[in-house]
This record gives sequence, structure tokens and C-alpha cells, in this order.
Amino acid sequence: MTLAMPKPDDRVLENRDSFLGALAAIVPADNLIADPVGLKTYECDALSAYRALPLAVVLPETVGEVSEVLKLCLEHGVKVVPRGSGTGLSGGALPLVDGILLGLGKFNRILEIDYPNRCVTVQPGVTNLAVSQAVSAAGFYYAPDPSSQIACSIGGNVAENSGGVHCLKYGVTTNNLLGLEVVLMNGDAVRVGGKHMDPDGYDLLGVLTGSEGLLGVITEVTVRILPKPDSVGALLLGFADLASAGDCVARIIADGVIPAGLEMMDRSAVRATEDYSKAGYPLDVEALLICELDGPEAEVAELSERVEAIARACRATTVRRARSEDERQRFWLGRKSAFPAVGKISPDYYCIDGTIPRGRLSEVLTRLDALSEKHGLGVVNVFHAGDGNLHPLIMYDAARDGDLEKAEALAADILTLCVEVGGVLSGEHGIGVEKRDLMGTMFTAADLKQQQRVKCAFDPDGLLNPGKVFPVLHRCAELGHMHVHKGDLPFPDLPRF
Repeated sequence: MTLAMPKPDDRVLENRDSFLGALAAIVPADNLIADPVGLKTYECDALSAYRALPLAVVLPETVGEVSEVLKLCLEHGVKVVPRGSGTGLSGGALPLVDGILLGLGKFNRILEIDYPNRCVTVQPGVTNLAVSQAVSAAGFYYAPDPSSQIACSIGGNVAENSGGVHCLKYGVTTNNLLGLEVVLMNGDAVRVGGKHMDPDGYDLLGVLTGSEGLLGVITEVTVRILPKPDSVGALLLGFADLASAGDCVARIIADGVIPAGLEMMDRSAVRATEDYSKAGYPLDVEALLICELDGPEAEVAELSERVEAIARACRATTVRRARSEDERQRFWLGRKSAFPAVGKISPDYYCIDGTIPRGRLSEVLTRLDALSEKHGLGVVNVFHAGDGNLHPLIMYDAARDGDLEKAEALAADILTLCVEVGGVLSGEHGIGVEKRDLMGTMFTAADLKQQQRVKCAFDPDGLLNPGKVFPVLHRCAELGHMHVHKGDLPFPDLPRF
């Protein structure tokens, strides 16, 4: 399919061979991929509807190599697309034909585990799950847990501000992040934050988290680890209608109960996942909630009683408590198998995410059903109900003419609906190219220009991941972010990035 991206720079394409020669002097020969067959591996991320072959793929192994590669690209005006594990779902790592794809997969070492300060320092290519595995024996874990945690990388989690099923109580990536090392487009390596809790000055750590590779290349990450809870319990709650399930979610939070996880699946998701994983889900429900509670044993017992009472008051048809750790894991097996389960029943599916106020859950799901019927495509709904983060999976067949276009139109309508009811375009997948052209539904032109001024402060030449996030990327000079008087910059002592 055709996607509007920045116009390729003919000068870069014409000088490809000499540029590749210069790259070959920076990284080992095996870490530079330029042949068409090798490049195919990197033509897309998990949002595979969009594809492009990069000019080259560079796989650096040291911060020094990253720095030299970026300086070379700045000198030659070559665009750079940073990439982690390629599990992103918004096209954020989509390559550019006149740009390199900078893969961080070889940055895969855990550098330090600091139990007294309850933090771990890792390279960006370390997988999410590997952090918890590394500290598990000592009784710790890393809280953010995307469904792709076995494969997704920490660097990518920071770039997208990823969440997971436990983000309701423990927060998304930004709430568990302490420090970063980032290489800027001019090759400078800078450190932001650290092991200390409250750094002075501007919150640059917050600016970089969720910046989708537009501001710098992450080369080191320090994250917070938490002690494993003393006790964990889970309840499986089934409802005869979506409205009752949505009401139950709202009442649980209103009652002052903050579950470790509160997930919801509609009837289609329940049937697909049960067929795939045999988790023991009831098949006579229209909606299913998984509520996990953790903390001291007495607290978990008391909260479980309260949640069960709320569920019964909301006319739950199934109320089941996990009687063992094995049964609790089976509750989650179905939810975490949702994506492959849908892949089994549909030739293709398009996974999107948007976030809405919890109180609008039942309304949005009802309207989503109407949109599904309007576009003639089925939708399976799985989502982090506790924080209103929807994950509709739109089923389609890419081999059928017009189906992908219908899926995109339905996705746009769903995301527009999220914004309409007071939500946002993304809860954790990022904007990338998938939602780029919908940014105007959430932000004014003035809002977007202000955001682009931040990019200009880090990347004035616009070489880092262009074509993502902003529907129209202005040249920095057009934004009027700096007034030049008689050829002089207003702050001559500041570094020129």
C-alpha cells in the first residue's frame, strides 16, 4: 500500500556507494547489511501493513560506534531510523529508502544490578522479560509487562512508553524509569537522570520517554525494580452484557480498590482464546474480567471479598477465585494468548490502541460494535480495562481487494471515537505512522508546532525518524523557534546541536 512519507533525497541515493564505504569503516563488516535480501528482514515492524527497504541496516555494538554513525549521517544528510526488537505496532520503526535503519539488537547486556538502590542498568536491546528473570531469585521484578514482553526490548519500551497488564497499579514505563544515556544526532552522548530519585532542572527524562526515536538514540537505560508481593490472588468474573462488566470496572476503582491488573475481553475474544489456550474460560458470557490483587496475604483476602461483592452486585454470572498459582497462571494464559488466538481465526488482523475514560467503557464498546457493522469487518476486543486502554483487533483479509483499506478506515473511526469521549490516540503503542494523520483530532496546529519545537532543539536538521508522529513536519526555521538578530544567535554561549 502507499503511505505518504518524506520525499527521498536524490543526493543521498546517488552517493550511496561512497556513504556505505564510510559506514564500513565504522562498524564490523558483519554489522552492515546492504544487500536486498538481507534488508528484507528489516522492511517493517510488527505493523506489517507498511513496508520499505532501508538504504542500509547498521548494527553497532558500542556507544562510540553509534556516535560515529550519527555524525557521519549528519555530515551526509542521511536520515536515521532507530529500531529495537521490531515488535512495535504503530510503524515507528518503518525504514526510509534514503535512510539507514540503526538496529540496537547487539546492545543486549545487563550492565548492573543494584539491589540496595532497587534498580537495574541495561542496554536497550535487553528484552523486557529478561530484567525480571535476572532479579527473580533475589525476590524482585520489573513491573511494566507488555504482552510481547518475551521479545520486546527495553529501549523500544522507553521509546513508546509501553505499559502492560500491571500498569494500573504500578505505572507504565515512565513511572519505572530512572535514567537514560542517549546519543544525539551530532554524536554527543548525554546522560539524563540516574539512580537518584528527583533530579533538578527540566524533566528531560520525561521528554525522551515516549519520543519514538525522534530526539535521540537510547544506548543505556536504568529502571526501577520492585520486591515481589507477599501474596497474589486473581478472580475471573463473567457478565451477561458489556454494560455490567464496564460498570463493575468503574465500581471497583470507585471503591478504592487498585488491582495489580484489571483486564477485560469481549465474547469474541473469550471464545477465540479459549479455543486456542484451553484456559478454562466460561463460554456463556458477553464479557470477561480478570482482576488480580497483590500485597500482604490479609489484604489480598479482604480485597478479594470486596471485589467479589461488587461483581455480584453488578450481576456477574461467573465469579471464580484462583485456588492455586497454577490456576491463576491459567487465567492469564488466555489473556496473554489473545493475539495469536485471533491470528488463528483470521487471515490478518490490525491491532490498534486508544485510551478512554473508564466510565465510558460500555458506551464506547456499544458504538464500536456499530462501527464494526458499518465497515463490514469483525472486531475482537481485549484491553486494560482498569486504565481504559483499548486494544481492538480488526479482522480482515489482506488478499481481498479493499479489505486493508476498510480496516484502516475502521481503525481511524475507532481512534477518533476515543478522542471524542475524552480519551487519547494511544495508551502504549505510540503514534508512528499508523496514527500520525489523526494527530489533528487531538491537537491544534499550534499544539503540534510547539511539540515540533522540542524536536528542533534536539534534531534541528530533522534526520531522526522523519515521517513519524507529525502529520506535517515543518522545517525548524519555519517554526520561528529562535530569533536571529543581525546574524547572531541570542545565546552565543549555548552549544549548536
